[in-house]
Amino acid sequence: MKIALIGASGFVGTALLNEALQRGHQVTAIVRHPEKITVKNDNLTVKKGDAFNKEEIKDLVKGHDVVLSSYNPGWTNPNIYSEFIKASETLQQATKESGVKRFFIIGGAGSLEIAPGLQLIDTPQFPAEYKEGASAARDYLNIIKKEDQLDWTFYSPAIEMHPGITTGRTGKYRLGTDQPVFNDENRSIHSAEDLSIAVIDELENKKFIKKRFTAAY
Repeated sequence: MKIALIGASGFVGTALLNEALQRGHQVTAIVRHPEKITVKNDNLTVKKGDAFNKEEIKDLVKGHDVVLSSYNPGWTNPNIYSEFIKASETLQQATKESGVKRFFIIGGAGSLEIAPGLQLIDTPQFPAEYKEGASAARDYLNIIKKEDQLDWTFYSPAIEMHPGITTGRTGKYRLGTDQPVFNDENRSIHSAEDLSIAVIDELENKKFIKKRFTAAY
């Protein structure tokens, strides 16, 4: 598969890049700072690209089988809401105009329902420092749901999915759709490496076209 990976140098992007290359896929890593990609692989091409520049992205992704976005403006970015929405919409339109049919975006866990009609982001326990970014991902999910030309997929990570999780690559996960996947300890947890397995599995198997899904242990 030819994968155009946006944000390949980030926390999630790095894991996605490693997993895709490990499986033998051809990856074009599109990043603002190509020097941050230090991986050497015959199936890897690194290109400089700006997620806010539609024409640039359109040219870079042409000829690929899928555009996979792990773009994140940064959790401490005061403009995280507007930048996530703007970049995601730009990538969506660039993908469409490039002729690539598959668009896969990594979103957030905040829009997952923990009770009927109650999303995680709307609970009192939701951390304030993540609310802007989670709101952006939730609002973009509602935007992408209206997309009828692309074969899109939206992935919501586990509630606990951050650099402090040290389980590494186990190859284990269980799937969900609009509700979090909880383990026996009532935790929704996953490593970035196993998130990447779930995502690349979906790229290969195409079970969630025009749908959102999630995964955790």
